Amino acid sequence: MSARTKRTRWAMAAAGAGMAISYFFDPQMGRARRAKAKDRIGALLRRTGRVTGRRGRWLEGKAYGTWWKATHLIEQPKDLDDVTLAHKIESEVISRTDVPKGKIAVNVEDGVASLRGEVETPDQMTSVAQDVLRVPGVIGVENFLHLPGEPPPNKARAMRASAMAKSTG
Repeated sequence: MSARTKRTRWAMAAAGAGMAISYFFDPQMGRARRAKAKDRIGALLRRTGRVTGRRGRWLEGKAYGTWWKATHLIEQPKDLDDVTLAHKIESEVISRTDVPKGKIAVNVEDGVASLRGEVETPDQMTSVAQDVLRVPGVIGVENFLHLPGEPPPNKARAMRASAMAKSTG
C-alpha cells in the first residue's frame, strides 16, 4: 500500500470521526441522538445475546444427540410384551409409510405381527410387511393387507363360499 493511499484512508477516517462528533455533539439534537444511539446499541447487544444463547442451546442439543447415538450404536433387544410391540410397529413403520393413517391395523401375538387393512399398491403390501419384520422383537408377519375392491386374503374363501351358498339357495 502506498503512502498516498494511507494518507487518503487516514483523512477519510478523520473526516468520518469529525462528522460523527458533530452529529452526536450538536447543541440542539446531540443529546437525543446520543440517547437513541445508546438505546439501539443496547438493543443490538441484547438481541445478539439472545441469538447466541439460542444457537448455543441448539448446538448443545445436537452434541448430546450425537453423543447418544455414538454410545448407543446397537439397539439392545428387549423383551417387549405384545401390546408394546404393536405400538412400536405403529410408530416406527405404519406412521412413516405413505399409507394414510388409520388404514392398517396391527395386532401382535407371541411376537408375530398381523397386518390388516387396505393399501393402494401391491408394492405397499410387501414393503410394509418387510419393514415390520425389521422391527426388533418381531419374529414373523401375517400379511392380510389387500388392495381396494379386493377381499382381504383371510376372508376371500369365506366370501366365495357365502356367494356360492346364496346362488344355489
